[in-house]
Amino acid sequence: MENRIELKKGGRMETKSVVKIGMLSAIAYIIMFLEFPIPIFPAFLKLDFSDIPALIGGFAISPIAGVLIQLIKNLIHFITKTSTGGVGELGNFIVGASYVFAASYFYKLHHNKKGAIIGCLAGTAAMTVAGGFFNLFVLLPFYSKIMPVEAIIAMGSAITPLIHDLPSLVLYGIVPFNIFKGIVVSIVTILIYKKVSPVLKKR
Repeated sequence: MENRIELKKGGRMETKSVVKIGMLSAIAYIIMFLEFPIPIFPAFLKLDFSDIPALIGGFAISPIAGVLIQLIKNLIHFITKTSTGGVGELGNFIVGASYVFAASYFYKLHHNKKGAIIGCLAGTAAMTVAGGFFNLFVLLPFYSKIMPVEAIIAMGSAITPLIHDLPSLVLYGIVPFNIFKGIVVSIVTILIYKKVSPVLKKR
């Protein structure tokens, strides 16, 4: 029996890769719950490391695998734990997938440590742009229907007086947070990748 699973016409992925994607997705889902605030950013922004398994999968398997890990992680969270009707999970997916795909695609083209570092920087830039637009036009307007927009802005202005409306909250709160998160996740991934990648590359 052919040991492959067809994902789309003209493209195939090995069964072992599918298993690895499932395993990394489960790990990423669990890590989502290990989140904590960073005092220099608005209180509603919390750092977690669930992008690390997706980035490792993107590096070791393929950029599409990294995106699939992000998708599965958020689908599971949507089914089991959502408090936003899927809006939060959609945002997490868009931001995380932008980061992982850009980083792992560049690494695929330049398969060395320098390529990984530059890829992670490109991924951080992609995540920052995607996160800024999604928060400004979708996520923050959604939350403003649940709680007063003044309360959301106040969480930002408590950190810096530069924040006084939703655009400035994105510019001075969310954008710097995504840059910080991208850098932290990138550093951790680069430090541990060589130790875990042999397991994922076994056939």
